[in-house]
Amino acid sequence: MISGSSRGNTIKTFLKYSIYIFILSLFLTSCGSTIDEVNELVESYELSQEKADRVTIIYSKEGHTKAKLTTKTFIQMKDAKPPYVEMKDGVKVEFFDDALKTTSTLTSKYGRYFETSKNVLVRDSVVVENNKMERLETEELIWNEKQQLFFTDKYVTVTTPVQKIYGDGLEANQDFSWYKITNVKGIISVQEKSFPKIQ
Repeated sequence: MISGSSRGNTIKTFLKYSIYIFILSLFLTSCGSTIDEVNELVESYELSQEKADRVTIIYSKEGHTKAKLTTKTFIQMKDAKPPYVEMKDGVKVEFFDDALKTTSTLTSKYGRYFETSKNVLVRDSVVVENNKMERLETEELIWNEKQQLFFTDKYVTVTTPVQKIYGDGLEANQDFSWYKITNVKGIISVQEKSFPKIQ
């Protein structure tokens, strides 16, 4: 389910006529160009890109809402191989349990959604936080909507109330209740109260 504000249509219309005027001015200065040729070029450009502002996407599974993605800009890149949706002004994804309570939140400054693979690639200041005060930080992460998993082979930092862990990659479920870190490194600090008492 996708919703966008009317501002997207306004910007799209403005861009359409701006491009139309630009191409028209170029073509009319050359010999043999017609208005039909200009129209064909403009339509071709529009088919390759569609833009909307303030978009919300709801992901559901077996009748239950599992996630909500919001972004300021949503640009469909249809001519790319594979085609994708670009979200260049930031991404926020909230994940829910069956009672619609938020279990974790993902934020980043940039994202791409690949509909064929059901992957959302996020980059730049990626942060995942869950309701147990655990936090993942990395520069690139893939969320697979179908598998409901996170993947990355980039450097990661995982901070919990009792420790901080560093590694060179990670796999985790989307509520971040379990995770596997690749090539764990760095100092792990544990609070004194977490050690077992000696009888």
